Amino acid sequence: MALKRKGILDEDRQPGTRVLRDLSSLPLAEQHRSRPIYIDPESRRVLLETFSPDASRAEQFLVMIAEPQSRVMHIHEYLLTVHSLFAAVSMGLKAHDICSGLASMSKTALPKSLVDFVEDSTRSFGKVRLVLKHTRYFIESSDPDALHQLLSDGEISECRVAGATDLEKEAAPSMSGLVIPGTKLAAGARENPDQPQRDNQLQTNEILNKLTEDDEEEEEVDQVHSFEIRQETVQIVQRRCREINLPLTEEYDFRNDDQNATLDIDIKPMIDLRPYQETALNKMFANGRGKSGIIVLPCGAGKTLVGVAASCTIKKGVIVLCTSTMSASQWRMEYLKWSNINPSDLAVFTSDNKTMFSGNTGVVISTYSMVTQSGARSYDAQKLMDFITSREWGLMVLDEVHVVPADMFKKVTYTVKAHCKLGLTATLLREDDKISHLNFIIGPKLYEANWQQLSQDGWIARVQCAEVWCQMTTEFYSEYLRAKWPNQQSLLFTMNPKKFQACQFLIDYHEKRGDKIIVFSDNVYALQRYARKLGKAYIYGGTGNQERLQILDNFQHNPDVNTIFLSKIGDTSLDLPEATCLIQISSHYGSRRQEAQRLGRILRAKRRNDEGFNAFFYSLVSKDTAEMYFSSKRQAFLVDQGYAFKVITHLHGMDQLPGLAFTSPQERRELLTDVMLQSETAGDVEKIDDDLFSARSGGSLGGRRAGARGGAGVRRTAGTLADLSGGQDMAYVEFNRTRNKDLKQKGPANSFIKKLKRDAAKRKQANK
Repeated sequence: MALKRKGILDEDRQPGTRVLRDLSSLPLAEQHRSRPIYIDPESRRVLLETFSPDASRAEQFLVMIAEPQSRVMHIHEYLLTVHSLFAAVSMGLKAHDICSGLASMSKTALPKSLVDFVEDSTRSFGKVRLVLKHTRYFIESSDPDALHQLLSDGEISECRVAGATDLEKEAAPSMSGLVIPGTKLAAGARENPDQPQRDNQLQTNEILNKLTEDDEEEEEVDQVHSFEIRQETVQIVQRRCREINLPLTEEYDFRNDDQNATLDIDIKPMIDLRPYQETALNKMFANGRGKSGIIVLPCGAGKTLVGVAASCTIKKGVIVLCTSTMSASQWRMEYLKWSNINPSDLAVFTSDNKTMFSGNTGVVISTYSMVTQSGARSYDAQKLMDFITSREWGLMVLDEVHVVPADMFKKVTYTVKAHCKLGLTATLLREDDKISHLNFIIGPKLYEANWQQLSQDGWIARVQCAEVWCQMTTEFYSEYLRAKWPNQQSLLFTMNPKKFQACQFLIDYHEKRGDKIIVFSDNVYALQRYARKLGKAYIYGGTGNQERLQILDNFQHNPDVNTIFLSKIGDTSLDLPEATCLIQISSHYGSRRQEAQRLGRILRAKRRNDEGFNAFFYSLVSKDTAEMYFSSKRQAFLVDQGYAFKVITHLHGMDQLPGLAFTSPQERRELLTDVMLQSETAGDVEKIDDDLFSARSGGSLGGRRAGARGGAGVRRTAGTLADLSGGQDMAYVEFNRTRNKDLKQKGPANSFIKKLKRDAAKRKQANK
């Protein structure tokens, strides 16, 4: 039988390599043909056959207990880890539930080593919780023996409130009666306010209930036991609990919090959450309390709305931390768009804006760098910072949670006192492999969506991905091979004339189709040269906020502006649902995170539900250069999400494009001369002062600061007047005229306004 000869892909010790192991010795279970998963007991990898009749139920279960590694069309790959099992326990699953669920779906008998791993990993996690009630900290558990074990530790017992001897006892909280704004249950409550509320858990976690229903029949009403600790000893207790293998989980009993003011905020009546957004929030509020953790949704799938809905559920003071000032402005607009919050209750704390809400509670939106700044502050900034640190916050929303350094997160959580922490991200990726730190600093991953499933359901756009190979011209490739430093090589393969022609052709092709196009370049010099040559508007770190808004507004509403060029400042927090095509001419080396973030710029396309519609993602790569290696690394995450990259080696009809640039050897030599005259910093990727993505990406190669003009290298030469007319390949570059200035030109003035100005000028002249 073919199934008796089977193997499981496993990671070798060297990253990026995999080996196929023979697992034919594992005994097959009865009815194995209809069961959807294979399990490797050694690597703890789980393979799911998506074509199996029971695949949907198995996928929902695996998402709760394992980390998705790869989800291509027919086979999904998951990995059982300690942290994924921690997350499962936080949802209410027990070791027995996990093992029985795997055994019922596995084609082979469940190995004892795997059962032991699950039991060992889940034995201690979730048993004890840190809860803030009435501004008092409690360590609670449904198992009194676990609390007695903690109290037997001398260091923890000293942290207990003086005078307390016995454990406190009360009924365990449930989700009954809790309605998350924007869900179907909330809509039903509005239509039938007198109808008793059903248990929301039955609607969203059917698998969880099925696995635990036997236990529920045997048990009576759950009880929780607790003891109180002093506020100043919380971090000591957290550290000590980790040392004795009883880590604390954080939960917020917000419905019984009478000490903190209630925020008047709710989702607007016409807003309905999407099914996966409901699922994510139900995981966060599974037991009627707010659990700290991370929610992973693709770009364009509505992470911001999830954060707003969580704020509307808790209804206490909220602080939102973003990566940049632009992101903070975006969050403010989203709060006003999705909720009925009073604008006076919404404050922004950035370098440009230092306002505070007028009431006794509200929402504060700031950046990580503003909150963690250690140097001297202005008077207004220090006053606001003192206000933030001196009060309790019901919810802390951490946007783009994967990019923030661990030490900064520790400082944030220590500086800002929040009952519940919600991390939001599209890609739980870090190139330094320190993503596991977030499990302890924030909490476990609560939910991760399937990109391809959302695409099939029409929630995000269907994207065609392509890698366009561009042949290096002879002149540029010769200089590339002779280049002395990597930045010069990067500049040469980015400014490759063939790549420029491919970009020009694709822009022309998609503009004629009616697409709105974004062209990305991490290199500012290349960004400006491409945009000026093609007569397009561009935005980079040095572009003023007002100019940015004008360009983006024209891109969205002006039919004559169909293409804009963006530097890495547009990687995140840029909501452009009009964009349907993305062209990437320069990127940050092999960053998988950046590739996924850029794809997200077109996932939210307005036309995503049009029949046969596809968004387009092009990555232009110069052949036979280091760029090809970086490109393959960057695509790894998207390939694991089920995206296929087509390779295009020739663009049919490009040579016949009217006005095609750099077709003559003379033009190419002039371009090469200008490129070679640039200083070393011209080849750097952009570094943006107010953006954490840039702050983390400098590396050993450094970076070019936003707004800094990469000064060209200067040399003196002796020549004749004939050289000034184009001889000796001298290159002229016009820096003053850009499409940006055209968009900033004043429109026709009203005749009445003109008359007022003439009268004012006459009066001024008469007074002289």
